[in-house]
Amino acid sequence: MRRFPAPLPPVIAPIKQRLDDFRQQRRVQAGSLIISAFGDAILPRGGRVWLGSLIRLLEPLELNERLVRTSVFRLAKEEWLRTETVGRRADYVLTHSGRRRFDEASRHIYASHAPIWDRRWRLILVVGDLEPKARDAIRRALFWQGFGALGNECFVHPSADLTAAFDALVAEGLGEQLDHLMPLLAADSRSGLSANDADLVRRAWDLQELAQAYAGFVSTYLPILAELRRDRAVEVDAEDAFLVRLLLIHDYRRLLLRDPELPDVLLPGDWPGQKARLLCKDLYRRLLPAAERHLEATLTLADGSTPALDPAYAERFPQDDPLAAISL
Repeated sequence: MRRFPAPLPPVIAPIKQRLDDFRQQRRVQAGSLIISAFGDAILPRGGRVWLGSLIRLLEPLELNERLVRTSVFRLAKEEWLRTETVGRRADYVLTHSGRRRFDEASRHIYASHAPIWDRRWRLILVVGDLEPKARDAIRRALFWQGFGALGNECFVHPSADLTAAFDALVAEGLGEQLDHLMPLLAADSRSGLSANDADLVRRAWDLQELAQAYAGFVSTYLPILAELRRDRAVEVDAEDAFLVRLLLIHDYRRLLLRDPELPDVLLPGDWPGQKARLLCKDLYRRLLPAAERHLEATLTLADGSTPALDPAYAERFPQDDPLAAISL
């Protein structure tokens, strides 16, 4: 008699599917994933880790040792990380600028709601002559900060911190180009939403493409949340909980990098970004206890100790969100 493998428990199946989908990717941006791991798992435990421990954490995602070592070395060259020798081993530690960049990102990722618009537009104008290569590099860097483009000479955002935006350009190696950029704050509009605001949004951003990306995020992670909601008594494997939590935050972070976080009055009525935000928070909280148990058992420093979780990070998302708004 032919035997068929027993089906996975319902709560495990969608988690395994997400992990398998990631492992089957032909190309993985390991450096970006490591940044997500530092921001979500390592920063709350002091912002330092022994490289061997980091390799063990990421190995189940089929990131081999050589790839992790190469990616961490590049992050050190880009001044995200630095090394501190402890005997024959070394910890990789967040630099001051790296920690500042993580803190800025965290304000968006773990915020309870989108920023409240002060009805002012942040503008960055290109002044003087720029080589095409430098212009393209600035455009790409500002795109990943959520800026929209009005032609080739003006970039716009509803709420960005312009100082932080320029700091990020320096971190991207574009500091020499700052003399060609002029930051401006548009005049306050106290008369409410105008047709000019809506037209500016249409010209500056491709919201349809971003909406499709958010919808893809929801379709990827909603089956996991649905299973966890269906049976609250089922325990998720600690390692799987950590890995899914890491991919969840990684995918959500990359969406937010592209998202200008426009105020509701400038967004379509069926905008999927809010659903993605609530989904991320609910699923994250459900994975949190098991994921932290895995970190407690696996994450170590060069001296062999396990860094404790800073109580300030114990609750990354507030509990008062209207999570019932997510329809399953």
